[in-house]
Amino acid sequence: MSALEPVLNALDTNLDKSLERLFELLKIKSISTDPAFKAECRKAAEWLVADLKTIGFDASVRDTPGHPMVVAHHEGPSADAPHVLFYGHYDVQPVDPLELWENDPFAPEIKDMGNGRKILTGRGTADDKGQLMTFVEACRAYKEVHGKLPVKISILFEGEEESGSPSLKPFLNAHKDELKADFALVCDTGMWDMQTPAISVGLRGLVGEEIVVKAADRDLHSGSFGGAAANPIHILTKILADLHDETGAVTVPGFYDGVEETPTQILQTWKGLDCTPENFLGPIGLSIPSGEKGRSILELVWARPTAEINGVIGGYTGQGFKTVIAAQASAKVSFRLVHKQNPAKIREAFRAFVKARIPADCSVEFHEHGGSPAIQLSYDSPLLAKAKTALSDEWPKPAVLIAMGGSIPIVGDFQHMLGMESLLVGFGLEDDRIHSPNEKYELNSFHKGQRSWARILDVLAK
Repeated sequence: MSALEPVLNALDTNLDKSLERLFELLKIKSISTDPAFKAECRKAAEWLVADLKTIGFDASVRDTPGHPMVVAHHEGPSADAPHVLFYGHYDVQPVDPLELWENDPFAPEIKDMGNGRKILTGRGTADDKGQLMTFVEACRAYKEVHGKLPVKISILFEGEEESGSPSLKPFLNAHKDELKADFALVCDTGMWDMQTPAISVGLRGLVGEEIVVKAADRDLHSGSFGGAAANPIHILTKILADLHDETGAVTVPGFYDGVEETPTQILQTWKGLDCTPENFLGPIGLSIPSGEKGRSILELVWARPTAEINGVIGGYTGQGFKTVIAAQASAKVSFRLVHKQNPAKIREAFRAFVKARIPADCSVEFHEHGGSPAIQLSYDSPLLAKAKTALSDEWPKPAVLIAMGGSIPIVGDFQHMLGMESLLVGFGLEDDRIHSPNEKYELNSFHKGQRSWARILDVLAK
């Protein structure tokens, strides 16, 4: 019998006890964005520390200017064993509007949905308490069976992820030496579907920019000045229209510097996921893909950079009609980045693009709204191959390598501040209703998530 098999058996045998522990944590109202729940956030941190200590971790609550971090360490079986840092967050979103919940959001339950499917209900079940406890339970089973862990493990549980993580970067900077490991494990992601596990290998970066075009020194009567005075709304909309060419490509000079083509075998894998314009866009009332022509839906949202207009303001927008030429107009534009695109260079190039289209008697102001590079794990990474094998051994269908259209800032912080790549493995589903009323987590995700982490730890040790 392999060292892994009795660990998996222990996870099966102790599932009910692991649910009891999860429910204790879920009952704590650790809403980080609301000061009224400050004590509850600390209570959740203290609960996790106490639980980790029962497994043999050297665990402690670490104070920050906001909510505390939980840091824990456990030695591996030998001095040369791999060292991993596992990250999750114990804080949760507010529950408003409360009247839309079918049950008390902090009174978790198991609901039988029929056909052998059961779900765990309550705030934090999927995001992220249920997810982080899958890893903790895998560690617990290893200690119970073998008296040791297969690798050296550090843990970082954050208490401000749902409120912008204001304390995270200063904390990472102050504890670089303590937290640095061979690589990080991040659980705040999901599966492709109920039977297909997934590893996220790419996260798009972001550049946010607000532009304000100014013309006359006041709003003008359009009858008196129309046709003679510059209209900043005309100028702005022309700039925004110029951002894309007829093929959907972004026209900012140098925008595609550092953008690499996705390997053919990965594109073929994504094609097999059967994500069509009809089933992707249909549920939101659309049918025709936008963006670069000749690219699949998944390539567009996972592996290609974008320029999107997020808001436009100008002129009179109240009830009725007012015939004015506005003195100024503004727009908020975001760029999603991939591969090796440089956020600072993208911002600089965009500003030059805009300035070149401003008439000599008008002006433009720019307001920065954050920026971060993309994260891309090498498709031929040995770490990736091991995790993919481990997940494929546990679930009905083989694991797929996916990407994410959005960003997870902590992954970038691990890479750029601690020099660590991250393995993103989670067991949430698209219908888990995270951040919404009636959040849920599949019981199967919780159970097989534990088994999956046990398998991953096993292959990492080899």
